[in-house]
Amino acid sequence: MVAGGGGLIRFEGINKTFNSGGRSLEAVGEINLTVQEGEVITLVGPSGCGKSTLLNMAAGLMKPTAGVVCYRGNPVTGLNRHVGYMTQSDHLLPWRSIAKNIAVPLEIKGLSRVKTSARVAELIDLVGLTGFESAFPTQVSGGMRKRAALARLLASDPETLLMDEPFAALDAQLRIAMQTELLRVREKFGKTILFVTHDPDEAISIADRCVIFSGRPGRIVRVLDTGLPRRRDLAKLRFEPEFLTLARGLWEQLTPDMHAEACS
Repeated sequence: MVAGGGGLIRFEGINKTFNSGGRSLEAVGEINLTVQEGEVITLVGPSGCGKSTLLNMAAGLMKPTAGVVCYRGNPVTGLNRHVGYMTQSDHLLPWRSIAKNIAVPLEIKGLSRVKTSARVAELIDLVGLTGFESAFPTQVSGGMRKRAALARLLASDPETLLMDEPFAALDAQLRIAMQTELLRVREKFGKTILFVTHDPDEAISIADRCVIFSGRPGRIVRVLDTGLPRRRDLAKLRFEPEFLTLARGLWEQLTPDMHAEACS
């Protein structure tokens, strides 16, 4: 299929069906979505509606059954080396210090020890982990582990950050802190972010656009342009009238599928 059109990432006519034990399960159907460079797009909807499946396709870890995923106008046919992926688990290596965990992508790329050390120092300062370079993952808090995982994600300088519920396990205060950190990274480096969440408040608070999915098979039922300024005080945003209006609309959109999911 010949690529065309604009946008950094495009999902064109995407369908994904899984086959197991002689049964077919359609995860997503007829997905058409364009992500512009520098956008923060959040994907929200019921469990099992294919949000993570789209991230896997954008990363080149999974192929669609039908349709095409394009990155900078080129079909994604293998591992997409322009993206970095962060999941709900931080996947830090327990036998390596925080600094050495952050260094993993740089070591894989074959950077010299001097360049690796300098880059790791920059990232540690960026995410506020100065003083914890030699600590091991078991010796730091959950929030610090997430900061280390974010620094490791940024180490290889990917154009696009694919994030699959990365802050779901954090308490409310830490979650807001990490959301703020993520938006600061976007502003400083101009990253494009595709972010999966089950939390409607999170979906709105960090997004330029919020993409709302139906229950399985996942289909886009609405794309909500938040209209919020790129510089946001997330601790105060939740009390602003425009946020409350957006949140109410999103909850109303999700309620039918949430009720169906609870009753299934």
